[in-house]
Amino acid sequence: MLRLLHYLFHTRNHTFIVLHLILQGMVYTEYTWEILGYCQELDFSLYYLLLPYLLLAVNLIFFTLSCVTDPGTITKANESLFLQVYEFDEVMFPKNGRCSTCDLRKPARSKHCSVCNRCVHRFDHHCVWVNNCIGAWNARYFLTYLLTLTASAATMAVVTTVFLVRLVVLSDLHLETYVDDLGQSQVIDTVFLIQYLFLTFPRIVFLLGFVLVLSFLLGGFLCFALYLAATNQTTNEWCRGDRAWCQHCPQGAGAPSVEPRVHRNIHSHGLWSNLREIFLPAAAHYERKKK
Repeated sequence: MLRLLHYLFHTRNHTFIVLHLILQGMVYTEYTWEILGYCQELDFSLYYLLLPYLLLAVNLIFFTLSCVTDPGTITKANESLFLQVYEFDEVMFPKNGRCSTCDLRKPARSKHCSVCNRCVHRFDHHCVWVNNCIGAWNARYFLTYLLTLTASAATMAVVTTVFLVRLVVLSDLHLETYVDDLGQSQVIDTVFLIQYLFLTFPRIVFLLGFVLVLSFLLGGFLCFALYLAATNQTTNEWCRGDRAWCQHCPQGAGAPSVEPRVHRNIHSHGLWSNLREIFLPAAAHYERKKK
């Protein structure tokens, strides 16, 4: 089990890429096989029904770009160039830091990825779903991939919900009654209605539950990623931010006058500048180089 976990999460492999494509294929197959046909019979707008496919096409493009794009690998050839891009804060990123594995000076905001075995410029995190690090050069692709994936799941959930609601309304199912265990006539409530729909359309209701949960999970992660982008932080910096000052705190009574240096985000320059740095990383880099 330990060897399997090490292979899945600590080595580069295509397992999660294959799993991602299988799950996406299963969801869209069920949507096409079940929901699309029913919705056409109920005269849904074709543009409305085809929106998930448009989002899928865009999503697969940016998924591929996230997988194959170099995130910003630091080498001997570009080491001196990357050292000029960001200012060292001397707390989380000391100026004379060196990577013992790559034998390179560590530019500010970089990190050595143990999975890929390389130092990455503006390292965010290693994503097993794209089998790649997310760094300066592919962060924009990953954000767009995450946005379109969330939108496709949410759109599919909306279409499925509207289909089930319209089905209930057209059939007057919500006005029906049933006889309970005590022999009394009861108006159908929401719980009974959901149970009835699940027994009648089990795959559709299961699909709805799956894409709803997926929409909330992806939506939460997307909001977090957008917050980091808007404030010009990386996941690595956000996780380390509250702990970075501890290693600079006075360790004993021998140095009472030394004040701890708390980590501050010195790289944020306003919302639009921060977003431009992610979506136009080359432009941001050359502007800093000129300065």
